[in-house]
This record gives sequence, C-alpha cells and structure tokens, in this order.
Amino acid sequence: MTPSKLVRPEILALKAYHVADADGMVKLDAMENPYPLPSPLREELAQVLAQVELNRYPEPSGRKLRELIARKMQVPAGMELLLGNGSDDLIQIVSLALARPGAVMMYPSPTFVMYPMNATLTGMKGVGVPLREDFSFDAGRFIERMRAEPPALVFLAYPNNPTGVLYPEEDVVEVIRACPGLVVLDEAYHAFAQKTFMPRLAEFPNLAVVRTVSKLGLAGIRLGYMAGRPEWIREFNKVRQAYNVNVLTQAAALFVLERLDVLEAQAARIRADRSALGEGMRALPGVTVFASQANFFLVRVADADRTYEALKRRRVLVRNLHPALAQCLRINVGTPDENRILLTALREALSSTGSK
Repeated sequence: MTPSKLVRPEILALKAYHVADADGMVKLDAMENPYPLPSPLREELAQVLAQVELNRYPEPSGRKLRELIARKMQVPAGMELLLGNGSDDLIQIVSLALARPGAVMMYPSPTFVMYPMNATLTGMKGVGVPLREDFSFDAGRFIERMRAEPPALVFLAYPNNPTGVLYPEEDVVEVIRACPGLVVLDEAYHAFAQKTFMPRLAEFPNLAVVRTVSKLGLAGIRLGYMAGRPEWIREFNKVRQAYNVNVLTQAAALFVLERLDVLEAQAARIRADRSALGEGMRALPGVTVFASQANFFLVRVADADRTYEALKRRRVLVRNLHPALAQCLRINVGTPDENRILLTALREALSSTGSK
C-alpha cells in the first residue's frame, strides 16, 4: 500500500514548508533578530541551562513563565495565557479546536502561509479575502465576505506577513465587532510596529492575541504565547499537547525575559536600521519597496527568480515569494554590515539581470 492510497488528497496536494540552506550566507530570509545576546548574558544563561533537570518532564502549563510573561507583556488583569511551541503551535491549537465540519477560517490574502495551511490540515474551509493592490486592508470588503460566509475563526496578522503593512486600528476594530466567530490577532512583529491590541482584550469577547518571542531574538527556543479570556484559553488548553514547551525553552525564556530591556534595545536598533535600509533599496533602479512596520521589507523587482538566484550567488539569502506574490522578494533588516552587503549585492544582481 502506497501513501497516495491512504493520505488525504488535500495533504498530498500540499507542499511542505521550505527552509533554504543558509550555511555560509548573509541570512536575511527569516525575519530573525540578527543580534545575539551579549556575551555576559550568554555565559549566565549557560550556567542556568546547565542546572536544568533534563531527566524530568517540564511543568506542563509553564506556570512561572506565564506569570512572567503576563507581567512583562502587560497582559490585562482577568486574561489568561497559553504557551506554545512557537506561535505556529498556537495557530494549530486554535484551528483544531474550532474545526467543526464546514467551519470557515478567514484571513486577508496574501498573509502568513500557516493560516491557509492549517485550514487544510484541520479540514476547515479557508477563505482568503484579497488585499488592495498596495496591500492595504479593505475592511469593507472583508466584512462583506464575513456576512456571506460567516467565519468561526479569523486570523489577522498585525502587522501583516509578508507585506509588513500595519492595518489601521479602526479597521481591525470593525472586523472584530462584525465577526460572528473568534478573531485572533497575530502580533508576531509587535516590537517593531509599536502597536498592540493587548490592552483591549477585555473590551472584546471574541478577541485573542498571539505573539512569539522569535522576532525579539529568541527564535531558536520556539516559544509563543496566546492571551485571551479564560473561557477561550480553557478550551484551547484541552487541545494542547502535554509538555509542549520543553524545560530548556522554559528556563531560557525565564532568564532572558527577566532582562527584556536587552531585547527591546535591539528591537529599537532594528527599527532605526529599517529606515536606512528602506531608503537604500528605494534608491536602486527597478525596485519598488512597500512600506513596512515589521522587521523586513517586501520589494518588487522585474524578475524575482533571477534576482533571488543572483543574490544567492553573492552569498545573500532572502525569501523568494513567487508564486504567492508576483515578482516579490521579502528581505530581513539585518545588522548595518549585513544591510550594506545586501545593498551592494542587490545593486549588482539587478544589473546582472538587466533590471531598469
């Protein structure tokens, strides 16, 4: 018996999430914080991790870590937290919990690829509502579609990935108020947008906020968290795999998040470098740079495939979004040195591909 006879046809049709080999490259493809922890903190962290009892299961709900996150991230009183193995884990948990037969999951399009992927994995009907040509959010169109196909679940990335656009707060509020189901705001890039709905959680009974520490500089430990009303978190906790956040992740997060100011200072530096990088790319011929409130830029070039390959030959790795976005690349904000290398390589790549 072959897999094609047993695996669901919609799974057979999927492509696995691809991660390019970054060995020896200037890595600007994954929206990571390019700055490591300062050496003294790394040495202290090593001592902390050396004391972790690897022979024991982790505390299943991450109680101490949840308490720390609630304090550091200013989660409103009365709200609860659920931890995940990255925010991807939480997206899957919510999708599984709400995946009644025929249930609709709705999201703008284009957006984070894991939303439609989870709709497929859980058997929900995924409905992508197109953004405007400039990737701005058409709240009226979105609400109209919600009325036609009432969703059990709406995902809004705030700001959006891969476009970097931060939707107007009043548009998001309109969607939350009009939605008959749960609205999950994915605030993965909140440190760079400096905007959040976290303080407004108590205002809306159908709102949850999902975040990750990955973009802050802790991508390697895989930790996400969801904040929401207790009645939502209680049900989602039933879907969570036991011990989904391991002991090393919990220990590392407890140590580093107590020193959140270090990560926030790095985020501020990235925000400042974002402006310079955007100006540098806009000065290049044949490049359209879309405004971004995240730690990356979406750029349009004449030939994304050829430009991507030309950059790779120059040891610079970015994200080629074809065919999801015609002729677009997504480029991380790196260190100043990495940004200079990128600009030089991109100038040469455009010249070699004949972009005007």
